[in-house]
Amino acid sequence: MRFAAALDRDDPAGDAAVRGARSPDAAVTAQDPAAGAAGVVFCGTELKLLPDGALWWPEAATLVVADLHFEKASSLARRGSLLPPYDTAVTLDRLGRLIAALNPACVISLGDAFHDPFALERIAAEARQRIAALQVGRDWVWVAGNHDRALRGEIGGTVVEQVAMGPLLFRHEPAAAAEPGEIAGHLHPAARVLLRPKSVRRRCFATDGRRLILPAFGALTGGLNLLDRAYRGLLDPQSLVAHLVGDGRVYSFPRRHLAPD
Repeated sequence: MRFAAALDRDDPAGDAAVRGARSPDAAVTAQDPAAGAAGVVFCGTELKLLPDGALWWPEAATLVVADLHFEKASSLARRGSLLPPYDTAVTLDRLGRLIAALNPACVISLGDAFHDPFALERIAAEARQRIAALQVGRDWVWVAGNHDRALRGEIGGTVVEQVAMGPLLFRHEPAAAAEPGEIAGHLHPAARVLLRPKSVRRRCFATDGRRLILPAFGALTGGLNLLDRAYRGLLDPQSLVAHLVGDGRVYSFPRRHLAPD
């Protein structure tokens, strides 16, 4: 299959990115981050699922990201797991490129922007300044996540539990019985796809047409397989589509192509 080679690589948003590796399509996506996006109509709204793992709503000029997890490396270091302490900078680089290219009127962060309640005690002054600069000239909404509810009012923008815009409802954690139009994060969806003679695992957007779950955007965030029990009852298996984040392109697969880890 033509897409096999493009997908046949571990997720570049992990340790390699933190070490400074750059995917070959980085220059292309910096110029046009919507190139290679998957266009979907979700609850009557045209959206673009970007290869960077972010959501772009052109009509509302709104950029949506989930689970940035700033300062995850420094949090792990406190428990003795040493990783390069550059995850916040890498995540801000990626987010900054998207904002520079798209110039959104609004940015929504779907919770867990910070890895723990003490992240702001560890974050570098330069990172704080970069976050403040990205907010200039646009609305910035922090949806409170389970990791960062204590950060209200300390980082600019507006902090909310959830936000409704037209037919869409943005929240952190998928609700057990959500109305159509819910867009959430929290679960860090990933999918393994069978590409004979092997399989490929990547971060993904997951939707059944009623609900849309975004992949984690942060540089050190992992992914939970869509076939894990945590997704039971949230997405209709008959309508489930996984939109895998590839190298400069999003690839879409129905449920029958997915495999467990």
